[in-house]
Amino acid sequence: MHLSEAGPFRRMRPDSCPGALQTHEAADGALARIRLPGGAVTAGQLRELAACAAELGSGVIELTSRANVQVRGLRPAPASDAGAALAARMAGAGLLPSASHERVRNIVASPLNGRGPGGVVETQPLVAALDRALCERARLAGLPGRFLFALDDGTGDVAGLGADVTYTPDGLLLADARLSRTSGDPVALMLAAAEAFLDERRPPEGHAQAGSVWRIGELPDGPARVAARLGGTVTPVPRRSPRGQRAGLVEQRDGRVALEAVVPLGRLTAVQAQALAAQAQAAGMVRLTPWRTVVLPGLDPDRAGRVAHRLAEAGLVTDPDSPWVGVTACTGRPGCAKSLADVQADASRWVAGRVTAAGTPVHWSGCERRCGLPKGPVVQLVATGHGYHHGYQERTQ
Repeated sequence: MHLSEAGPFRRMRPDSCPGALQTHEAADGALARIRLPGGAVTAGQLRELAACAAELGSGVIELTSRANVQVRGLRPAPASDAGAALAARMAGAGLLPSASHERVRNIVASPLNGRGPGGVVETQPLVAALDRALCERARLAGLPGRFLFALDDGTGDVAGLGADVTYTPDGLLLADARLSRTSGDPVALMLAAAEAFLDERRPPEGHAQAGSVWRIGELPDGPARVAARLGGTVTPVPRRSPRGQRAGLVEQRDGRVALEAVVPLGRLTAVQAQALAAQAQAAGMVRLTPWRTVVLPGLDPDRAGRVAHRLAEAGLVTDPDSPWVGVTACTGRPGCAKSLADVQADASRWVAGRVTAAGTPVHWSGCERRCGLPKGPVVQLVATGHGYHHGYQERTQ
């Protein structure tokens, strides 16, 4: 059952998604989340992230399911709070263009930017235009930190993520329904949909605040209500199969190749980030994906093998048959006080005992909250305090 069919959605707490300015106090220290619209980060910005992680935090950069990054274990700096020091350095690197909108810049995009098999639209210019226009609209700073935009280049990779507003070459999707209105500037239409959501989210006069509703799909008949404010209707579309983790070389339609590498358990060390930045220097850009992988696009085919070898030497996974492919985990102990196990260590030991990738993705969770659970078919190992409970689930929401 979709959330939009389940009746009114209620939460007892406001949206508290962390950002670069509003950090979250975890068991291992403060955690900051930096938004990277479209997952794009330059080699120079990646170097600065690596330096901040090493100098201000635990030395680890976490990749999120929205192609953003987190710096964990922020500790006091000599002159100021480490979170404030991180925010200042992120602003200097161009990764914090708007203090008011920093938590709502949640934009995912097809990592091959229209150049891979099936890609028909270059999405990066749309990402840049959407991010710029989003930050220019004061009202949209009020979007929940969970609200998600997606731009799909025609491959269907990010269209399966269930974003609130998704651009595709065939038109816009609102949650899991296609909008009938297709004319006009797609960026303007996406932002109009976000504003329509805020209108529908606003409670009637005299009622409690509607801060408990974070997504279009959480509103009863949310897609239809948003579409009506846009002068259109919606048609349900078949649920897309989500894309899973991948590693290896991908041929681009322009004769060059892209290299995709799995970041084991989504944790990029400062040393690995520096190695990745060094290999990205020629292209100038790294793309992070919602599958906790990194992509170096536009490589010379004659050079790609050497780049893959160097990333593998740094501990990233470029072999498509590696047992690391498809394995994910939450933070676990000691970073999360709610976790019942050190799932990162347990998952690593499990991978060490295998020789090839599992047929179905495997996710390790430290408690029943199952943070970071990927969409689609997943084998789950959930810590109970007395070992792990094994189960299977196909996550659709």
